[in-house]
Amino acid sequence: MARAKKRCEWSYSSCELYEQYHDEEWGVPVHEDQKQFEFLTLESAQAGLSWSTVLNKREGYRKAFADFDPVKVARFSDKKIAKLLENPGIVRNRLKVNAAVTNAQAFLQVQDEFDGFDNYIWQFVDGKPIQNKWRTMNQVPATTKESDALSKDLKQRGFKFVGSTIIYAHMQAVGMVNDHTIDCFRHKQCAKLK
Repeated sequence: MARAKKRCEWSYSSCELYEQYHDEEWGVPVHEDQKQFEFLTLESAQAGLSWSTVLNKREGYRKAFADFDPVKVARFSDKKIAKLLENPGIVRNRLKVNAAVTNAQAFLQVQDEFDGFDNYIWQFVDGKPIQNKWRTMNQVPATTKESDALSKDLKQRGFKFVGSTIIYAHMQAVGMVNDHTIDCFRHKQCAKLK
């Protein structure tokens, strides 16, 4: 009889997308700027909500936010924002939608300054993923000194909805930290990725 794979506790959910997200994306190092912008937008939208809510609206976000193209999102007009606030496919929160546009504008400035957002963001972990060895999810912190530093710097650059907790979740999502528990089958797999 085949043995089920052991996963991080949080991935066991009634949300089918959780397991897929855990198995295929969470903790995988991302070095593509547009994907970084996608996760930054989704993590900001998640503030105060469950991650399953955002995962279930991810395709809606992809359509509404020009496939997470920061150049296009940075140019969204007030009229476009008003239309987005009527879109049930996304989290219809004016502050979060406005933040996505503001963040796209700041994102482009960071890209210009650092010759890519990837060059900017990975410097906060010295260019390589932090490999944690948590035994239980209770050991995983909500913030770290790295997320505090990155959050502070992003805020100074004009980003919104980028508190340290949101930024630590972003760092986990884009593989800047490997927070899979050591008994999870993805821990070793992600540890091999650079």
